[in-house]
Amino acid sequence: MAKKKWTAKDLPNLAGRTIIVTGASSGIGLVAARELCAHGARVILAVRDVDKGRDVAQDFVGDYEVRPLNLADLESIRAFAAEWTGELDVLINNAGIMMAPAFRTIDDFELHMGTNHLGPFALTNLLLPFITDRVVTVSSILHRRGRIHLEDLHFDSRPYNAMTAYQDSKLANLLFTLELQGRLSEKGSAVRAVAAHPGIARTNLVAHVHGVNGLVNSLSQRLCNDAQKGALPTLYAATQDIPGGSYVGPDGIGHLRGYPVIHKTSKRAMDADVARRLWDASAELTNTGQ
Repeated sequence: MAKKKWTAKDLPNLAGRTIIVTGASSGIGLVAARELCAHGARVILAVRDVDKGRDVAQDFVGDYEVRPLNLADLESIRAFAAEWTGELDVLINNAGIMMAPAFRTIDDFELHMGTNHLGPFALTNLLLPFITDRVVTVSSILHRRGRIHLEDLHFDSRPYNAMTAYQDSKLANLLFTLELQGRLSEKGSAVRAVAAHPGIARTNLVAHVHGVNGLVNSLSQRLCNDAQKGALPTLYAATQDIPGGSYVGPDGIGHLRGYPVIHKTSKRAMDADVARRLWDASAELTNTGQ
């Protein structure tokens, strides 16, 4: 008998749980927030555009709030964290960008590394005293092509390439999860750090990509998960009893689509030395996590 495929219908009753979802105004973040809310959780949509967040959340059923958060701005991150009170069961680091043109954040970080890694790194560390269950960080199957250039995180010396910048930042997500879980375990904490990836989902993440890459992305999206199914690994990672350090993704061929299962990360994502050094560099850049 075939093993049952896990779907959002299998989510447990989440009444009494508080969950933050960053980037929850579109794509898999929006779907995840809606499903968590529908299953009883108090959900905080942490978004750059509060008006958009409120607009898309109008059809939510349950308890939710919309709060401003720009992960490309450390001041915004600190303001969000400073306003937090009470226990936080789950933090879902979902927000991210992909293949954006060369640009710097207000803190002078390369945009992908700043938004996809350094922002979530700072947010997690500032909220960690409140977190009671787990941190879920959304990575990508493309992390396997990433490399961490500790001497040049922001393309000061390397020629800029948008795909390279994205891949590097997604590898950073998994190295962050590895190091965070190690630090939590050393302290005897019951809090877990886990990661997820959606495969390739039909969202607006690559809406700005044109030319040959845009054609490839368009074709890939037609063959792969929609946002509803793309959110399943995140939902699974956020609610199921899985070990710290787990990496959840689709079960289909190439892990591009399907239903959530636990995968192995790449060897690069398991490099404890690089993970520690990246943590130290990130802590210095963001003045958090020391």
